Amino acid sequence: MTIHKYLLISALMLGCTQLSAQPAQSRVQNNQTRTTTGTATRTTGTTTGTATRTTGTTTGTATRTTGTTTRTTTANRNAAAQQTPSRASLMFPTTVEQPADASWRRDIYRELDLTKDENAALYYPVEPMANGQVNLFTLLFQLLNTGKIPAYTYDPSGLENFNQDNRMHFKDMLDRFEIPYEVNGNSIKVEPVDVPSAEVLSYFVKESSYYDQHTATYHSRVTAICPVMHRAGNVIDFNSPGFASDVQKNPLFWVKIEDIETYLSQHEVMTSNINNAATMSLADFFATNKYKGTIYMTANMQGKSLIQEAGSDTALVAAQKKIEKEMVDFEQHIWHAPVDSAELARKDSIAAAEQAAKKAKKSTSTSSRTSARASKSEKSSSSGSSSSGSSAPRVSVRRERH
Repeated sequence: MTIHKYLLISALMLGCTQLSAQPAQSRVQNNQTRTTTGTATRTTGTTTGTATRTTGTTTGTATRTTGTTTRTTTANRNAAAQQTPSRASLMFPTTVEQPADASWRRDIYRELDLTKDENAALYYPVEPMANGQVNLFTLLFQLLNTGKIPAYTYDPSGLENFNQDNRMHFKDMLDRFEIPYEVNGNSIKVEPVDVPSAEVLSYFVKESSYYDQHTATYHSRVTAICPVMHRAGNVIDFNSPGFASDVQKNPLFWVKIEDIETYLSQHEVMTSNINNAATMSLADFFATNKYKGTIYMTANMQGKSLIQEAGSDTALVAAQKKIEKEMVDFEQHIWHAPVDSAELARKDSIAAAEQAAKKAKKSTSTSSRTSARASKSEKSSSSGSSSSGSSAPRVSVRRERH
């Protein structure tokens, strides 16, 4: 009995121990499950946050890259647009550019007075006409306002400077010369009556004369132009009512002829007061040198104007005539031996001396013949007088018939 009781009690205690141990193991498993779940949750949150931050960083980088790419693409598109010929340049092709390796070239600066008939085609019509015809300055003004051509600030030295840093802003020119305008967003509006085309009474032009050895041709073409605005001062000349005596010349800007030549080809101008059907384009007007201007400067190493080199008005006129003659002489002798002014002068002197010697010899021979004839006539007259003096008087005898 004692042994059976003991075994029964041991069995009962072992069962209670197993029953009590099972909940503890469940609690341990539950705790492990909750720990694993929390860790996984935190890991997932960390992973999600890291992924979100990574995605945001990637998105921001992609956005910045896209913006940079967009700006680069826009810049490339603008550069390509500048390099790609426009429709106007294809429809109105320009002349061949001046070769950079010309064997001979001389640059001359002229002033065109628009009050002269030879240059009147650049001034009229002063106001735009109904058919769209405008003068040269109005055309340049419109092209600058729309940004189709570049312009460069006029340098006080008188020489052109076509560097990008010297490029002129259209609004700055309007402010500088007090031209009224209105700003509408990104555009500038100037009323037609405010365009100072009537005040632009002259132009500065740079004329390059060169010999192209590749084609064996001589050219003289305009490479740059500068409109000059004439504005009266505050001093009134009472001898001329309504006009000021201190008119000031204000050079506005330089433009390259190659930048505007396409647009000049599209505008016709009248070139004759008698034949109104005689017209030509502004590009042909400059290409054929129909203008007439006085030389005020040449490209020289000292950078001086012609009046600075001459010193007086009389010497200035003489210097202008000398330069004009030099240009004509070079063009006439360009296909002969190399032009040497001293050699030409020597040849001209020798030819003049030979011609004078021939004239002197001819006059000498003529005078000799005249003297010989005079002496011969004197001898004949003297011999006749001597014979008549020595002979007896002649007697006439009349015979009578019986």
